[in-house]
Amino acid sequence: MVVMSNTSDDVPELAEVGDDVDAALQHVEHQLSMFWRRARSLSYQLSRQVHPDMDPAAYGLLSIIRKEGPLRLTELASCIGVGKPSVSRQIAFLESIGMVYKEADPQDGRAQSIRLTPSGEEKMQQVQDARRQVFRERLGEWPLEEIQTLADYIGRLNAAYGDGSGKD
Repeated sequence: MVVMSNTSDDVPELAEVGDDVDAALQHVEHQLSMFWRRARSLSYQLSRQVHPDMDPAAYGLLSIIRKEGPLRLTELASCIGVGKPSVSRQIAFLESIGMVYKEADPQDGRAQSIRLTPSGEEKMQQVQDARRQVFRERLGEWPLEEIQTLADYIGRLNAAYGDGSGKD
């Protein structure tokens, strides 16, 4: 809410506050864009550690399956906000390289759940350990409180962009 006064001296201050917010938002946008580019590059590198032909999107699916456990194709597509055909192609690739398999869904035998194979679990453990090591190298000198604050802020940002389910 903006409070206006009758003095002309207040007008430039109001404009400056708006300019400050715009400048801060532009700075946030720039920093996030740079971070996303670097994160995509890291995802590309990590996916290649799993398999030389793996797309980063497939790596992301493996991460979700590992975290959430067996999921139906529709649930997996919903987690990442893309269509079922896109996920189906990635899952077919992951099956072909022995990272995942489909099994009858215990709650509905007509449906299939997708889960990691033992080999997929082992490889993901190795790669995610390597990813955590990258975080340790980049953030290891930060005080614990600042790391926790960063995680909280990123969580708030994710919540602002997510659906609020906590599964993003």
